[in-house]
Amino acid sequence: MNDDMHGQGYIEMIAGPVVKARGMRGSRMYDVVAVGNEKLIGEIIGLEDDMAVIQVYEETTGIAPGEPVLATGVPLSVELGPGIMSMIYDGIQRPLEKIMDRTGDFIARGVSVTALDHSRKWHFVPVCSQGDRLFGGDEMGNVKETPTVLHRILVPSGADGTVDWVAPEGDYDIDEAICRLKTSSGQRELNMHQKWPVRMARPYRSKLDPARPLITGQRVLDTFFPLTKGGTAAIPGGFGTGKTVTQHQLAKWSDADIIVYIGCGERGNEMTDVLREFPHLEDPRTKEPLMSRTVLIANTSNMPVAAREASVYTGITIAEYFRDMGYDVALMADSTSRWAEALREISGRLEEMPGEEGYPAYLASRLANFYERAGLVQTIGSKPEEGSISVIGAVSPPGGDFSEPVTQNTLRIVKVFWALDALLADKRHFPSINWLKSYSLYLEKVETWWKENVDSNWLSMRNESMALLQKEAELQEIIQLVGPDALPPSQQAVLEVTRMLREDFLQQNAFHDVDSYCSETKQVSMLGAILLFHRLSSQAVDRGATIDMVRSCRSRVAISRLPKVDEASFPKEIETLKKDMIQEFKAMGAHSRQ
Repeated sequence: MNDDMHGQGYIEMIAGPVVKARGMRGSRMYDVVAVGNEKLIGEIIGLEDDMAVIQVYEETTGIAPGEPVLATGVPLSVELGPGIMSMIYDGIQRPLEKIMDRTGDFIARGVSVTALDHSRKWHFVPVCSQGDRLFGGDEMGNVKETPTVLHRILVPSGADGTVDWVAPEGDYDIDEAICRLKTSSGQRELNMHQKWPVRMARPYRSKLDPARPLITGQRVLDTFFPLTKGGTAAIPGGFGTGKTVTQHQLAKWSDADIIVYIGCGERGNEMTDVLREFPHLEDPRTKEPLMSRTVLIANTSNMPVAAREASVYTGITIAEYFRDMGYDVALMADSTSRWAEALREISGRLEEMPGEEGYPAYLASRLANFYERAGLVQTIGSKPEEGSISVIGAVSPPGGDFSEPVTQNTLRIVKVFWALDALLADKRHFPSINWLKSYSLYLEKVETWWKENVDSNWLSMRNESMALLQKEAELQEIIQLVGPDALPPSQQAVLEVTRMLREDFLQQNAFHDVDSYCSETKQVSMLGAILLFHRLSSQAVDRGATIDMVRSCRSRVAISRLPKVDEASFPKEIETLKKDMIQEFKAMGAHSRQ
């Protein structure tokens, strides 16, 4: 909170998180204000003459008309610099651990805590020299913030100039000057932190076409419905279908450099599980704690509703900051439906004309503004790099109804749709992603990467598997009429293969030490083994083998064990399995001819 107040008004009306204040002439939209005697943090969202409409990010119970409202003259901003990584913030970037140290287990109103530790020293290593010409986005130096994240200290946007002085390598706090530039308007001293308004997207040079997949280690996502680095995805599903666990898996295992996880309006016990679990998780790639590359923003359903609306902007701005350093960032928003509900509540308090199902008319544009801040970009600066933000938003449609406004408006924007299915969840099939309703518009874009790095047949294998699953859906309609025994053996063999696809490939145990993560190489090999079984079993049935002979194959059981085989043993295991499978079906063919 900025202590430099720029004017004072007084409260005229209070309606939940919405406060109207008089005497605010000279204020601007989205400026931060201190409301009431307790100086609650608020943001101006409407202006008319000298009346300001303010949404307050804290509980307004107990404040009264006539209490002062102090203007700061600055918009709601986040503090960016060393010390962000591994932090747990609330929706307006107040560190929850610092608040707990000051107020105990419950957040007191009006508490003002800096987002970054201004007293901590960081070891700064300069990369520029006196006389160098620097532009906004160029690197002045860096700080090893965590064992896995090199925090690059960038020149703020618009601060172009020649280096007059740069601090020698050493330990500095974030307020100490580390570089002095000669600019067209004089000299400017720069330190290791900067502020940025959350509702304003950070600049970039150009947006690129994403072509690298975000590898998540989840077979149904990577192989069947891939997301790119810089892409957008939605996970809609009703209560209990596994949205949160799926997002936890993405946060744990995706190959992004930085993870930003926003718990936006979710139940407190779910967010508590995240806060307890993440600090103890190990990053599978670096073997360091997962929190060393993660920022958590916790804004649970019992926290003030207005702060929920701000939390997604706080998260995406932090993501953009690390994107500007050339990192690949994955942002999880759980859930955007709770954010939309916050918009609806505030809109109702403002007495705005409601749109569909009571949501404000600007719901679609707000969702679009958020998701469009994702992307693969070329950063600003004299040496542009590539950085990306992938946004995965969970949607919680009431009753699992995908036709409701938040889901429908989200689907118009995102390019990957992972549809969670309550029927699959009831059958304990997790992740409960319905393969017939889901889609990805990035298949052709990532095909080149899969060809060059994993397997040239990836897309054809994926499409063949999808065709088999669609065939199964058609056969299930026939089975409901005449029963499974009425089908010819060739179609029964297809059903056996699709059962393997569903149970051994698409299903994945998030809580198993090995099966929780499956590398892209293992995914393709597993799929190849199942499709080999399909070809061999079809040939055997054509030669006269019975469906019971196919079902009793030892290789059928061996395939079902593949998900639990660790990555080190897998290559040998899969080769042995394929050889044994070919021999087994050869023997079956000889037996069937007799």
